[in-house]
Amino acid sequence: MTASAKKILSYLLKASILVLTVLFVYNKLLTKNDSLQQFKVLTSAIGRNQVIYTMAVVVLLMVVNWLLESFKWQYLARKLTSITLWQAVEAVFCGLSWAIFTPNRIGEYGGRVMFLPNRKRIHGVFAMAVGAFAQNVITNLVGILASLWFVWHFLDWNIWLFVGVAAISITFLAVFLMLYFKISTLISWLDKISFLKKFRRFFDIMGRYNKDELLKVFGYSLARFFVFSFQYYLVIHLLLPTLPFFEMMMTVMVFIFIQSAMPSLDLLDIGVRSFTAMHLFLYITNQQIAIIAAVSSIWLINLIIPAIIGSVFVFKLRFFDRTA
Repeated sequence: MTASAKKILSYLLKASILVLTVLFVYNKLLTKNDSLQQFKVLTSAIGRNQVIYTMAVVVLLMVVNWLLESFKWQYLARKLTSITLWQAVEAVFCGLSWAIFTPNRIGEYGGRVMFLPNRKRIHGVFAMAVGAFAQNVITNLVGILASLWFVWHFLDWNIWLFVGVAAISITFLAVFLMLYFKISTLISWLDKISFLKKFRRFFDIMGRYNKDELLKVFGYSLARFFVFSFQYYLVIHLLLPTLPFFEMMMTVMVFIFIQSAMPSLDLLDIGVRSFTAMHLFLYITNQQIAIIAAVSSIWLINLIIPAIIGSVFVFKLRFFDRTA
């Protein structure tokens, strides 16, 4: 392919990504969105300053959340190449633009690694997988423990069934944690699968991180988990100030855990999020409209607004970069 053809194709790809992002966001935000309308109605009965201050903090926490992810990506990428914090921020937000119209946010990998030199991009996918693994460990650890509490308090399970499920859950968590801090063991297992052997040199990227480095990545992931959990608390508390703190937070953590395990498409799964939250929170409140409105507002702030911001960086992508 000639240089001019590559340039034209590059512009077409960037324009396609931007158009897809705009169309998906338009479809969800500028057409009728009942959940966000409900949020507006509910907050109209609350003091204007209280709403403004609370939502300003929630938006600020969104920035903190993705800034933590940018620090984590910069730290992970240093095994491959040196990038600045601003380059990490661009990559993270651009990845979010790709994520909203791809199943299970898989496009986030493509959008992010495209900011790396061409020969490092496949390696970057596996470096990013280490960060995703850490986030999954945190979500499963906190989510499963919160789920056990939820089952014990709200569901009428036989004691022996509960003990059995708890034992299996704790064993699973122990293995999950072990595999994270001993990724080399996981790689050796993958190496025994014949069709994966040809990817060994890429899997080895994951094994380059020592325990101290993995612990730091784990710390970034833990901080992110508590940031977006606190966002849920702020919005739900704004709409339902009498809801008990502990029960609310445990239910939020169960919700995040269940949501993370479900196949999703960011711009289409708001209905699934609302349905899941509505049925979970029935155990602690009958104000289902408020819960749906809270979940919708967090979805908008944490995923859609960053995706819009990320679309600005799409034109900085280097599809045919040949640098090492």
